[in-house]
This record gives sequence, C-alpha cells and structure tokens, in this order.
Amino acid sequence: MVNDSNNASVSKNRAAFDEKAIAVIRGIAMDAPFHAKSGHQGTAMALAPLAHTLYSRVMSHHPGDPMWANRDRFILSCGHASILQYALLCLNGYGLEVDDLRQFRQLGSRTPGHPEVGHTAGVEVTTGPLGQGFANAVGMAIAEEHLRATVGPDVINHHTFVIAGDGCLMEGVSHEAASLAGHLGLERLICIFDDNKITIDGATDLTCSDDVVGRFRSYGWNVIEAGPISESCDELESVLNRAKSHRGAPTLVVLPTRIGFPSPDFTDKHAAHGNPFVAEHITRTKALLGIPDEPFHVPADLLSEYRTFSSDRCAEIHRKWTASDAVDKLSAYKTEGAGSRLAGKLPTFKEDENPATRVAIQKVLAAAAEHLPGIVAGAADLTGNTGAKLSPDRAFNRDDRAGRQIYFGVREHAMGAIANGIALHGCLVPVIGTFFVFADYMRPAIRLAALSKAKVIFVFSHDSVGVGEDGPTHQPVEHLASLRIIPGLQVIRPADGNETTQAFLAALDFDGPTALVLSRQNLPIVTDGSAVVRGAGIVRQAPKPDIVLVATGSEVALCVAAADELSEAGVAARVVSMPDVGRFAAQDTSFREALLTPGVPVLAVEAASTFGWSAIADVVLGIDEFGTSAPGSVALEHLGMSTSNVVRAARELCSR
Repeated sequence: MVNDSNNASVSKNRAAFDEKAIAVIRGIAMDAPFHAKSGHQGTAMALAPLAHTLYSRVMSHHPGDPMWANRDRFILSCGHASILQYALLCLNGYGLEVDDLRQFRQLGSRTPGHPEVGHTAGVEVTTGPLGQGFANAVGMAIAEEHLRATVGPDVINHHTFVIAGDGCLMEGVSHEAASLAGHLGLERLICIFDDNKITIDGATDLTCSDDVVGRFRSYGWNVIEAGPISESCDELESVLNRAKSHRGAPTLVVLPTRIGFPSPDFTDKHAAHGNPFVAEHITRTKALLGIPDEPFHVPADLLSEYRTFSSDRCAEIHRKWTASDAVDKLSAYKTEGAGSRLAGKLPTFKEDENPATRVAIQKVLAAAAEHLPGIVAGAADLTGNTGAKLSPDRAFNRDDRAGRQIYFGVREHAMGAIANGIALHGCLVPVIGTFFVFADYMRPAIRLAALSKAKVIFVFSHDSVGVGEDGPTHQPVEHLASLRIIPGLQVIRPADGNETTQAFLAALDFDGPTALVLSRQNLPIVTDGSAVVRGAGIVRQAPKPDIVLVATGSEVALCVAAADELSEAGVAARVVSMPDVGRFAAQDTSFREALLTPGVPVLAVEAASTFGWSAIADVVLGIDEFGTSAPGSVALEHLGMSTSNVVRAARELCSR
C-alpha cells in the first residue's frame, strides 16, 4: 500500500533540493564570468534546471569512474556556456572544487573558457566552434550503436545527450550531421535545442527564420515540442524520459528558454549572452534567487548532499557492470600498442608491384581489420576512390549496426566531426577518406581532433596535381603545408606501398590524429617502409654525396630516377625519403646529420607549396601556384615535377 504522506514528504524535500541547487548554479553562472571579466552567463543561467535534471535524474553516470564505458554521454555543443557544465561537475564530485570555479578562464585552471576533453574530468569532447559538438554527438551515438551490436547490450547500452543552441543549428555542419543521424535512425541520440531566439548580434529574427521543427522532421527525427517547461524539473524529467524511450529515430527536444533568467535587467536580452553582469546586476538577481550576495556561494550541506546523492544514484548499476565480464569483452577493442601488435601481419609490397598508395591503404585496412575489431571506416561518397574501405565488410546502417563500413555521403564537414565523436567515445578507431583538396571542408574538425588527441585516421587521397584532368579546383597545392603546422596532427605522405603500411602502424600508435596523404597514380616500390619510423630514411645511398635529394610521396621515385641520371654524369646523389617532416625534425642532431650531411647541398622536391622547406633544404623544387587541367603526368611535368627538372636543379645547386 502506498503511503501518500511519505511520498509528499519526499517530493517536498526533492523540490527544495532542486530549488536550492538551481539557484546556486545560477549564482555560479554569474560569478565566474564576473570575476574572470570574460564569459557567457546568460545561457548557463537559462539552462540550469535542464542541466540539473539531466545530471540528478536522467543520465546514467558515476563521478567515481568518469570513464565508465557504459556511461551516458553529455555534450555541451554550445561550449560558450561552459560554466554551466563546470558547476554541475563540481556539484556532482567529478574533481572540480569551488576554487576551480574561482579560476574560471585563468591560466592553468581546470575550468578553461570552453570545455576541453582530457583536461577536465567529465568533459567528453572539446566544444566551442558551434555545431561541432552536435556532430560529435552523432559520432558517439554511432559508436554506441555499433558496440551494442557487436559486444552486446549487457556491455554497452547508453544514451548520448547534447545541448545545442541557435548558433549550433545555424552552422552548416549541423545540417550534414542531423541528416545522416536521421537516415541512420540513431534512436539513442537526444538533442535538446535551447530555443532562446538570441545570438550575440541580437534576436535570431535578424538573420534566421528557419522552421526548426519542420527541418528536423524532414531529416527523419522524432521532434518533441516541450513548451514552456524550462523551469520545471519534473516536466523536464518526463520529457527527457519520453525521448529516451522513443525507438527508430533520434529525438530533438525543442525547449523554449529565456536567456539570462531570472535577471531583472537582462532576461531575454542579447546582452546577457557574452557581456558579464556588473556587481549590481548580480546583486539584484541573487535577491530574486534567494541566495546570499557573496561570490561563489556553494553551501557545504548542499555540496555534500549533491555529491552523496550523485554517487549513490547509479552506484548499483555501475557495480553490476564492473562485476560482470563487460571489461573483458571490451578488451579486444583496446587500441593501445595496436601498431606493435600488428607488426608482421600487414602487407609488404615487392619491387615488381606499383600500387597507388590509395590502393595500398585499402589492402592494409583489410588486413588490419582481421585483427582489430575496433577499426571502422568510411568516406564522403569516395569510398572506392580513397581506399577507406574495409572490403568486403558490410555497411553500418539502421538494419545492421554491426557493419563497420560507414557511408557518410557528400558530407565532409560533418564526417570529420562525427569521426572525432566516434574516436572520443572510446574503443573504436575511425578511418575516414576524401580527396586531399577537400581537407578544407574538414579543417575545424581536423584542428579539434588534434586539440582533443582524438585517434582519427584521415585518409586524404589524390594528393597532388597528379589528380590530373579535374584541374586546379581539385589539385591540392597549399594543403600539405597547412596541415603540417597544426600542432598535434601527425602528417605522413608515404612514397610507396611499404611506407603506406608503416604509416598506418604509426597512426595506430600515435597519441592523436593522423593525416595519411596518398597518391592517385601508381607508384613504384622504392623503399622498405622504415623511413616512417623516424620520419625519414635513406633510400639510395651515396657514401660521399655531392648532393642530397629529399622528397616525399610520389617525388621519392622521381628523385631515385634523377639520382641514377646524375650518377651517370658523375654526380653522387643520396636520396632521402621524408614521409613525416615533423617526426624527422624531432629527431636528435646526430640522426638528422647522418641523412643531411652538413656542408652537402640539399635539394627538396615535393609537388606542393614550398612553404616550410627552407628550414631543411638549400633549394626547393615545388609548386607555388594553382594546378592545371591536363592528364596527371602532363600536369606534373608542366609544373616542374619531372626527372629532367630535378637533374637540372641538382646540377645547378652543385655548381654554386
């Protein structure tokens, strides 16, 4: 028999707890930007009840084990509201304390301006550029679906929650990602749209009149128009649980909110977005909230109660999971040391072979997939062209979640961000492909992959003007240089099939993302692949060289041929393959000087911009102009990538 008086008491106590917690969160949301003299309080204030409800009632998570593989994932796509997430992480006991909140946006703090994965426990992805987090969430939902199908729902069976604002949905990446998510029917993906109709410039009607509900329904999403419930934890909980129970499609919860609420000065005003309140604004708002007018007011009893409740709420679910064989089942998906484990199990190529490196990578992937179940692959409508294919593996789709081949469609921008989400979910290594020139479409995601240390393998094929007839719109020139300067991104341009194999192993063992830059055209086998290990290696020795020819990719074979001609003319040329310029630069002086002997002139050859090579070479033979429409071999020769031109440049350098 139900005791109504006890239920009423519990409900009353819970309501008091909710009210107190939300008021404290809103106070923190004002105080942190005020003391930092920087930040965004308005969105955090408006979403305080939603975030509190998610963490205290809806999400399955465990502060004592932030990396629990079966936790619900939470992504704040509108990362400018980071203080909201930091407040919840502090209250829940994820390692942040009130002093960390006081250090918001300060040098070396655990509460940087936007959430950064790996920096703050409980942060799943690095967000800030709007729309990226939304697409990351799609990737996490794909990872969850695939793992649930392959290792079982007793091991992986969780939801992905993402909060997105007007800015996230305005950015084009959200269209690409939402379209794919709807097509795939990612039913455990729940996006809460913070519908406050405000951006920095002002009301959204200045720039946008989209029908968001109609838009997402056209993608195949389930849409819940929540109505004006943003202040009611009970109603928010009900709507979110409704979204969790929906099957067959991802869910968009459209939640109207009032930015800056309950400020008497800035509620519903765009000034609440990015301008910290001054002291009197905070004083007036805290009076309405019923909390003391003191900075970072977090009562000890509330903090203790919140942390105890948070630790206990999912403790039994977490205990049963860790006591099961779940960890053992996931062990096969570990990627640590995968490159070393695969050594000797991947293809090697003989001198009578001449595969394009985009063809070689497909053979490498097929072999690696037999030993590493966590490898998934896909491309932006260029699966066969790029080699990012686990042939003959089946497609991941709404009917087959165990498939490892993801067809992204013509969606490069989203593909990169989705791959980051897949990688950061854990257990899976995404290998994604497109033409190198379209790396431009993916640059925000590539940069965030590097910043996040997401183990994504970007396969960029058609790496030079050797693309040929498609002309300069499809011929990358400046792209190699532009990727090499991204901190934390490993960029490898292999000379042949053997270096491609070693490049893939290096990508698996690298702590972060890798760009493999591959050829369209066939390339002779001129290396044993060992140059990848330290970034460079000698492929044609000359004990007492008159000149050193340094090249990457397809130009290594060009330099080998040039060295033969130079030898006939009495010029001794050493040829160095340098597939990873950054790794070579990090080697000790003795190694570098063993390849590039001091006092011996160095000629660098690369079918790309000469930018950056002056640190290595005396003369650079490259391409500092856009390409041309012609057959690949004709375009290369026209732009100076020919044996005769290398010989000419080498002889001129030697004669100085």
